[in-house]
Amino acid sequence: MAIIYDAQLSPSKSELLEKWLPSQPWFRGEASTLVRLGAFRFDDPAGEVGIETHVLAVDGATYQVPLTYRGAPLEGAEDFLVTTIDHSVLGTRWVYDATADPVYLHELAAAIVLGKPQAPEQLVVGDSFEALPVTVSVSSAGTHDAALPELRFEAPRTAAGVTTIPAGSINFAVLRELDTSGARQSGPALTARWDGQDEPVVVAAAIIV
Repeated sequence: MAIIYDAQLSPSKSELLEKWLPSQPWFRGEASTLVRLGAFRFDDPAGEVGIETHVLAVDGATYQVPLTYRGAPLEGAEDFLVTTIDHSVLGTRWVYDATADPVYLHELAAAIVLGKPQAPEQLVVGDSFEALPVTVSVSSAGTHDAALPELRFEAPRTAAGVTTIPAGSINFAVLRELDTSGARQSGPALTARWDGQDEPVVVAAAIIV
C-alpha cells in the first residue's frame, strides 16, 4: 500500500518535471506544455522509498518518468538525482531517476516476472485512510509460480529512448517514450492503460540473456 499525504511540495512535481525533462536526451518537445495523464506506484516492502511512475503527454508524444523519493541521498546515484523537494509532512526528499534506484528495479522485476500488482494508493485523512482512484493500471503475464534469479543491477544505459539495466541473466528495458499504438512485446513485459488508452502500452520488458 502506498501512503499519500495531503502535503505541500516545493517544487511541485509538475515543476520538477518541467525543469528536468529538457535535460534528458530521450525527451523532445516543450516541457511547459506537459499534461499528466496519470501515475502508478510500486510498494517498497521496507516502507522507506516512494516509487512513482508518471505518464505524460507532451507535444503529441507520450512519456513515462519513473521516480523514487527518498529521505536521504542514495549513495552512488549522484548523476541520477533529479532534485530535492521540501515535503511539508516528510521534510526534505531526494528525488531520483528510478532506473538507477535498486528499490524500484527490484519492484519492477517482481511486477514483470512474478506479476506483483501495483500498489493501491491510500490518502491519509486525519486518523484514517481514503482510497485514491487508479489513474494508470499496469499488469503483466508474470506468475507467482515463477522465481526471480539473483539480480545484481548495473548502471543504466539509455539509447534510442530506451533505458537498459543489465542484471545478470536478465536485462531490464524501461521505455521512455511510449508507443500507444498497441504494438505487442514478444517477451515478458509490463503494460499500462489509462483513461482514453484502451490498448495496453508496453512500458518495460525483461530480456533474457
